[in-house]
Amino acid sequence: MTERDTTTTERAVIAKRVDSGEADTTEIVDLAHAAGYSPVETVTQTRTEDPAFHMGEGKVETLATLVRQTDAKVVVFDNQLGPYQTFNVGNKLPEDVRILDRFRLILEIFGQRAQTKKAQLQVELAELRYELPRAEAKASLAKRDERPGFMGLGEYDESREWDIKARIARIRDELETIEQTEQHRREQRRESGFDLVAMAGYTNAGKSTLLRQLAADLDVDENDDLHPDLDSTAESEDRLFTTLGTTTRRADIDARDVLLTDTVGFISDLPHWLVESFKSTLDAVYRADLVLLVVDVSEPVEEIREKLVTSHDTLYERNEAPIVTVLNKIDSVDEDELARKREALSALAPDPVAVSARTGENLDHLRERVHAELPDFVQERLVLPMNDETMSVVSWIHDNANVDSVDYGDQVVIEFEARPAIVEQSRAKASDLVETEASA
Repeated sequence: MTERDTTTTERAVIAKRVDSGEADTTEIVDLAHAAGYSPVETVTQTRTEDPAFHMGEGKVETLATLVRQTDAKVVVFDNQLGPYQTFNVGNKLPEDVRILDRFRLILEIFGQRAQTKKAQLQVELAELRYELPRAEAKASLAKRDERPGFMGLGEYDESREWDIKARIARIRDELETIEQTEQHRREQRRESGFDLVAMAGYTNAGKSTLLRQLAADLDVDENDDLHPDLDSTAESEDRLFTTLGTTTRRADIDARDVLLTDTVGFISDLPHWLVESFKSTLDAVYRADLVLLVVDVSEPVEEIREKLVTSHDTLYERNEAPIVTVLNKIDSVDEDELARKREALSALAPDPVAVSARTGENLDHLRERVHAELPDFVQERLVLPMNDETMSVVSWIHDNANVDSVDYGDQVVIEFEARPAIVEQSRAKASDLVETEASA
């Protein structure tokens, strides 16, 4: 993981090339701020990619001039640079200036935010996957040219490529073990009568604020390590990648006991190797009974549509639970704009719930929708012998189900509704009581 001095904010020049149209640097500037840099200038260009410099050589000269004028120490490209391009651009810049492409910047943010063992392993896995093709390039070029360090790519170490691959395999095994433990914990919660609801969506859609509004307490965490969100409130500032972990809290949704999990936010234009590195974080979504897909309704409709399509591609890959689209931040749009966006997005979000997590508007409607979409409860009636052990079972049913009535006579008759798993457990407990009574 790359270390850098964070005691002072380093100045950064932002660069972006697009094949056509106008380059939008809004997101990459936000990412640079999230990483702790201070963007001071931007350089954009619309042209086909230059294989040697990515941008045209003349534009790189302009970039170098701005770096010197602003005393910037970092150049951030909102593009992916190859090793050869990075080397060539670096030769145009002062020696003490670092170059970060989009994905190296994201990895740097991930590294800063990784608080748990799982998150740290995922960051290391992503960094190794980023480095692997560069190590392979060094090997290929060195073998072809028979000169270590060819094209400034660094000293060639034949064992480095194999070390990276071996470490990737070990991390995958560690993450699989962690995920098995977390899955066992989720199954225990489900067997205890909890419904599992996961929130998904892009960064800054307002998921953390929504979690704060819906959460009833702070006593449940998805990770064994102390999670940074286990505080009086989950962080809800306008900040990308506030946490890489998952935050799970208990929420009371009518008569249901719900565990609500906020997952890592999606971000646009992530390469396959980076998405794969953090795939296990989304297992909380894939294993849920219901998914709330949160979007920022104040964004342009085309941007919302693009994010919905990408989110659906990600979620429907392995998810079988129903997905409810939540149009958040309605306090930022008027009624006419909201109606237009509802209509424009109807094919992707046919029946969304529009809320404001910030003001609390329409959250009761969202709770009702969550209740309606969760798996149906099963009605059950049990007849139990009158003894001390039965009182313990009745107490357990009260804790894990919605009890309609209890009749205490020669026998105990209890009527309730609960998740199918709870009904099955209650029947097993009742059967044990009857067998014990019969053999007494």
